[in-house]
Amino acid sequence: MASKKRVIILTDGDQTAYRALSEACDELQCHPLRASEGNPTPLTGQDLITAIQEAPQEPVVVMVDDRGDAGLGRGERALDALISSPDLDVLGVVAVAANTHPVRGVPVDVAVDQEGHVVEHAVDKDGHPTAGDVLKGDTVDVLKSYDGFIVGLGDPGKMEGHDSVGHGVPATRRAIEEILRNEVHRHGGR
Repeated sequence: MASKKRVIILTDGDQTAYRALSEACDELQCHPLRASEGNPTPLTGQDLITAIQEAPQEPVVVMVDDRGDAGLGRGERALDALISSPDLDVLGVVAVAANTHPVRGVPVDVAVDQEGHVVEHAVDKDGHPTAGDVLKGDTVDVLKSYDGFIVGLGDPGKMEGHDSVGHGVPATRRAIEEILRNEVHRHGGR
């Protein structure tokens, strides 16, 4: 049997987020799954799993997006399929903050602010730290059942211009780096 594909999930899917993700992946030698770009997520969870398995490089970074739907939308259904799949090794999830209400939100292990600094509290859509560790977003509530590593992030490629492609997407890059670092730590390396 083939080994499980290593996957990082980002809970945003718009064009700006994809451009930021592509730049970050370029630097970190990850594979951004272009087929997952869309607002809302264009593919079902099973179709995403198939596309991940066909990806030429690992880890594969996959986007999921509910397009502002506070309920269980397409992105969250796809996210649930990904984190539940026995065929994938989900290294972690970059949970993206949104202004959607009402949502329960999800506790994050760490978050990255708009400048690309790791912070202990969650962040809002603009990448400003919030009072607690619960990140509010439209595609994150299903993560309550996920026991893996979660990094909070503001809106990729935006955050008041601080995470733009012109600025080198420091926050998006750092969020993915944190998941990669956690993987090394999880396997006992340094």
